[in-house]
Amino acid sequence: QLTLVESGGGTVHPGGSLRLSCAASESTFSKFSLGWFRQAPMKERERVACISTGGYTNYKDSVKGRFTVFRDNAKNTMYLQMDSLKPDDTAHYFCIAQPGCPSTVTFGSWGQGTQVTVVS
Repeated sequence: QLTLVESGGGTVHPGGSLRLSCAASESTFSKFSLGWFRQAPMKERERVACISTGGYTNYKDSVKGRFTVFRDNAKNTMYLQMDSLKPDDTAHYFCIAQPGCPSTVTFGSWGQGTQVTVVS
């Protein structure tokens, strides 16, 4: 019931853009905040951005002004628009249900995620 499916990753040069998608069930989409996390090799998983059911958003400081999280109610999908990508953004990206935004608490299990690689 809390299954989320990430897609949209890829490989880009610095300064490029990607849009990640997080497809959810209608029940999950309407009842929970949704968060984006990422994990790079040799680093811990970190919060990137989130959006509440009311549309409030929160971002990690290093992505503010470059990343935008939004929801499409008709498609039950959350997106992470990533612009001005940097090599440090390279990581495996995950979305997950959360009780609030921001929050360190997660519901359900981590999925497969989608890989973002920024290379010169």
